[in-house]
Amino acid sequence: MEKQEKIVSMFNNIAPTYDKANRVMSMGIDKSWRDKACNKTFEIYNKKTIEKIVDVACGTGDMILFWKQNAKKKDITLENIVGIDPSVGMMEVGKTKLPEVEFIEAFATKMPLENDSADILSISYGIRNVVQRQEAFYEFARVLKKDGLVVISEFTKNKKKSFLDKLTAFYMDNILPIIGGIISKNKEAYRYLPDSIDEFLTTENLCKELEIAGFEIVYTKAFSMKISTLIIAKKI
Repeated sequence: MEKQEKIVSMFNNIAPTYDKANRVMSMGIDKSWRDKACNKTFEIYNKKTIEKIVDVACGTGDMILFWKQNAKKKDITLENIVGIDPSVGMMEVGKTKLPEVEFIEAFATKMPLENDSADILSISYGIRNVVQRQEAFYEFARVLKKDGLVVISEFTKNKKKSFLDKLTAFYMDNILPIIGGIISKNKEAYRYLPDSIDEFLTTENLCKELEIAGFEIVYTKAFSMKISTLIIAKKI
């Protein structure tokens, strides 16, 4: 638990500059990744009324904004959306952007939500920060309704085969920590990002863990030279 608490503390520290750093470092491409995740999920779920979406590791509420905007564009009635995160600092920023949304301080492994209560559960660029990942997947399955969807966007580990793979790795390992460090004045936090990706799972292994927790993988796709991966799985 000590490692988990350290990660939470780090996010509390960088919360005020987090959104700005994200946009600069990804050159705004992360917006298209989030957009595609929402669009594909709504397409697969194929319902015009959604009772509840839970966004785990919601941070400053970026993904919540995308869920709400995309639901509106598609004329989908979204009755309730909830943000869950252990970082109070990040959620405080989120509350200023989305005062109408309920934000709950909790870990992904223990959420104060009822069984079978959510239609969709998303976690964007946060699952690698969950130390007890398999326990979190069991918790996601508990909270989701039958046939509900878990939506994961993440920087998964890839084999660096091509020149483009190596170029991407160079940017993540060398340029990104400098940019993030300048904006946030916390270089250590942005050194953590490439390190956490290198220590993280491949897409294949992540899918296996979801299947162990009772999910069926229904969609996977890598974007932008395999920097970001989208996994959508259904609770069976």
